[in-house]
Amino acid sequence: MAPAERTWSTEEERALRLWIALARAYSTTARAVAHKVGEYGLTTAQFGILEALHHLGPLPLGELAEKLLVTGGNVTYVMDRLEALGFVVRKRSDADRRVVTAVLTPEGRALVAAVFPGHASFVRDLMASLDPDEQEQARDLLKRLGKGIAESE
Repeated sequence: MAPAERTWSTEEERALRLWIALARAYSTTARAVAHKVGEYGLTTAQFGILEALHHLGPLPLGELAEKLLVTGGNVTYVMDRLEALGFVVRKRSDADRRVVTAVLTPEGRALVAAVFPGHASFVRDLMASLDPDEQEQARDLLKRLGKGIAESE
């Protein structure tokens, strides 16, 4: 069977190729990080919550969901598991009982403190195919792309 006739523009071709490269880079990176985080006995989502709480302090569950780009339901599910493992607790606000805040336990803080330095080195090594200036440029370009897409929605 013959390939489909090309009916798209050069600009569309460029955008499609960028999308494919971005998707493949993300998929490869996410897979590598998930494998590494699995060595800590955690999922990527679990590690994301622990790391955010470690670096930002206690956070309302809604704010945690926004920072991690996940749904509130996903945060609730992951929090259930982390709470069962003894790494976090949920505390209701005295000022507004609707607000539930996630707080690291001493065990959760100790875990993140123990694994984060090695995790940071691992991520540094993942990005090493780009020199420091290229890493900054890629970050700036991706932020600009994301903001542009968000503004057009």
